[in-house]
Amino acid sequence: MSAAGLDRTLAALADPHRRRVVDLLRERPHRAGELAQAARISFPAMSRHLRTLRRSGLVEEDRGEFDSRVRIYRLRPEAMAELKTWLAETDALWARQLSAFKAHLQKSKK
Repeated sequence: MSAAGLDRTLAALADPHRRRVVDLLRERPHRAGELAQAARISFPAMSRHLRTLRRSGLVEEDRGEFDSRVRIYRLRPEAMAELKTWLAETDALWARQLSAFKAHLQKSKK
């Protein structure tokens, strides 16, 4: 994941309403109105949150099969996989750093 892509993803997830949308979309795809109602926010506010989530690559939008005005939102698993990879790499880095620090402290005690 590029640094800019990671920044967009983390910025999108920084907002509690957008995290709530992600939680809802983990269950199944939803229409924008359903998401607004479940999150208890106005439709214009939900529209802004969904735009941010789309731009970050976390969410994709499909048009309804029978009514092109209906938009269905779903998570993009690729974006989450990239974030999980970055988190795993960061976790491994910290584990190595802490292990080296512990070894240094043990040597210092002797």
